[in-house]
Amino acid sequence: MPPESGKKIVIVRKKKVVAGGHHGGSWKVAYADFVTAMMAFFMVMWILGMDDKVKQAIEGYFSNPVGYKKGASAGASPISSGSSPMKAPDTQVKMIVRSAEQRRFGELAAQLKQVLDGHAQLKKLGAKVDVVVTKDGLRIELIESGSGEVFFPVGSSQMKAAAVIALQIIAPELRTLTNPVVLEGHTDAARYGTTASYTNWELSAERANAARRVLEAGGLPAGRVSEVRGLADRQLRDAAHPTAAENRRITILLPYSRLPDPVDATAAVDRPGASSLPARTAARETERAMNAAPSGTAGDDAQR
Repeated sequence: MPPESGKKIVIVRKKKVVAGGHHGGSWKVAYADFVTAMMAFFMVMWILGMDDKVKQAIEGYFSNPVGYKKGASAGASPISSGSSPMKAPDTQVKMIVRSAEQRRFGELAAQLKQVLDGHAQLKKLGAKVDVVVTKDGLRIELIESGSGEVFFPVGSSQMKAAAVIALQIIAPELRTLTNPVVLEGHTDAARYGTTASYTNWELSAERANAARRVLEAGGLPAGRVSEVRGLADRQLRDAAHPTAAENRRITILLPYSRLPDPVDATAAVDRPGASSLPARTAARETERAMNAAPSGTAGDDAQR
């Protein structure tokens, strides 16, 4: 500064601010446009993947929403016309119910085995009771062994002490479940005498009925028994030895619960005035699964 001027020079520095910069919002607008475009693209692809019936329903709805609603049945939706989305939930429900029942059957099988194997009198009598969980459900079998007269005398439906004791132990345990009970009588392949008026068919059926009476006397509700079958020698346990003692047995089967098929349930809902029983059954079975969270004639019949 020249000394003669006597004035001070003031220098002002101004910071130049660029509007927005990398913190601005312009890129957000572009990103929003991109997301919107992608959403529209996937909507178009989704619609193109639908069957013709659903496409027509959606087209009718957007062409005339008011008229479409008046013409549609109450509660109907164009999107729900496809049956595929309903299969996954139904399959999941069945898997939940089946898994819970298998677990409960396994627990009951282990408990029954422990009680039956530890029963002194049954051990003394040589009683053989098999408890196993199969693809059909819980199967309990009173199997003849040894002399072949542990549960029934040869050729007779008159029950012996070992059978009564075993069934009296089993009956209270069956009450803890709600599955139906199927009783089966089995014989070996030896012919029952020479007359055709009384055969292994009658004998096996009478033995199954005798088991039913003892179970019901032991506390099993009569309504739980859904079938009593006399199968004679049609389902041999030891097919290699048709006359073996173990082919003579009583079977108690608790089948898995059956849920209504999705087609049946949908048809019931679509029919005017149709009962909602399948839906109620499915709900009841699912709730149950979530709460739960294997004497006689001489001759050829001497070994039956």
